[in-house]
Amino acid sequence: MTTLTKLQPALVINETARLLVEHYVFPEIAEQLTDLLQRRLDEGAYDVDGAEDLARLVTADLQSVNGDRHLSLKYHADQVPPEQGAAALEAMRRDFDTSLGGAPRLQLLDGGVAVVELAPMLFPLEWAAEPLSAALTLASRAQALIVDLRANRGGDPDTVAFVCSYLLDRRTHLNSMYWRDGERSEQSWSLPHVPGARFGGSKPLYVLSSNSTFSAAEELAYDLQQLARAVVVGERTRGGAHPRNGWTVHPHLEAAIPVGRAINPVSGTNWEGVGVQPDIPCAAADALDRAHAMALARLAG
Repeated sequence: MTTLTKLQPALVINETARLLVEHYVFPEIAEQLTDLLQRRLDEGAYDVDGAEDLARLVTADLQSVNGDRHLSLKYHADQVPPEQGAAALEAMRRDFDTSLGGAPRLQLLDGGVAVVELAPMLFPLEWAAEPLSAALTLASRAQALIVDLRANRGGDPDTVAFVCSYLLDRRTHLNSMYWRDGERSEQSWSLPHVPGARFGGSKPLYVLSSNSTFSAAEELAYDLQQLARAVVVGERTRGGAHPRNGWTVHPHLEAAIPVGRAINPVSGTNWEGVGVQPDIPCAAADALDRAHAMALARLAG
């Protein structure tokens, strides 16, 4: 790929189309999208001077065929290196360093109910294992636990399994990932052992969701819900179940393309396009109070 110093929409579109054909998890949709991008390019729809404007227009077109919210042309204000995934990694590291490693809030409410907020992401496990283990081990002493995912926009499936391991009693099949070639699948299981102490699989557990909760955070809520381990309280989530990779196609633009799809072993499907449906629907702003009240009632009963 040629590194561009000036925005040339045709080169960005052509490179994005090539990556779609080579990597998108749904090859038939990739062909439709490349035709759409080429037609829009020929119509002059992408004749803009700014990379941010181009990203917005192309993303709308990429998501117009099957509504895949993991599929996008992402704009980065800071120039990013050309290596695959480097743009997302740099931004992710900044967020990690300013969020206590992805566990920015641990609070004990009345009645022995703990709240652990996981935000803004479920960071790569090699980064996040230590802070998450510390937070979840401390929360393990609570009588009930609320996991707040309302501001979590996704992250690492291995970290999902790590968190689930603190909330279950035994090794459990959580999810399976199927890749584009159709011949490979990977199963995700909770861990047989964890650093620190488990909250375990029997005490009351609630997960807070919002319409901003996305991707791996949705998997965490969905896995626990399908296992009947947690009660999800809040809003329907955004609905993105496809893991993606990123390729730099311009110093400020990254093509984010899903390369697999998730299948839950309990439901036989996933949350793509429909989101995680809360067990207790309510406004996200009210979810913590609702979950706390439910936890107190259950403990009292």
